[in-house]
Amino acid sequence: MQLPPIHYHIQKGQIAINQTDAQVQINQREADLQISQPEADLQINRTPSKLTIDQTAAWRDMGIISIEESISNSASEGMQKAIEGMARRARDGNEMQRIENGGDAIPRIAKRNMPNERQDFTIGFIPSSYFAVDINYDPGDVEVNIQKNDPIIEARANKPILDYTPGQLDTYLAQEPHFEIDVDMDTFRVQQLDMKI
Repeated sequence: MQLPPIHYHIQKGQIAINQTDAQVQINQREADLQISQPEADLQINRTPSKLTIDQTAAWRDMGIISIEESISNSASEGMQKAIEGMARRARDGNEMQRIENGGDAIPRIAKRNMPNERQDFTIGFIPSSYFAVDINYDPGDVEVNIQKNDPIIEARANKPILDYTPGQLDTYLAQEPHFEIDVDMDTFRVQQLDMKI
């Protein structure tokens, strides 16, 4: 048995999509930052320098001495002269006491006690030594103490500001599906007729 020829036509359906993108805007403010730096603690302790100049020996070489030293020297010299005078008088007395031994004791004693008119002269330098002036110098001391201070940092973060617009997706049928079937009965009848004949 033969079937009539069948013709068919298929049209596919089409779906269309319109898309609107989402939009995001992000604004980020800078963080609030404050930095302060305290000064370092500085302490300086100084022992002042000291210069001492002692010219006592140089003044003494020039005959300039203090009152106390002058009195002390005069007292010592007077005591020494007094002792020497007593010793001389005792010696002269002992010498004159021995007249029986002969000799001219009195002229000898007188000649010995006569002042010497001749004066010795030499060149001298004042002060007598470079070391007559005593110089002492203490440079002192400087002590420096530094205590550093850490910086003070205050930071506050700011949250981001988000502005979001959602996207959109539209779906629609752009082309409807279609299905057609065509049965060619005319051709089928002619073929059937030919077969019968």
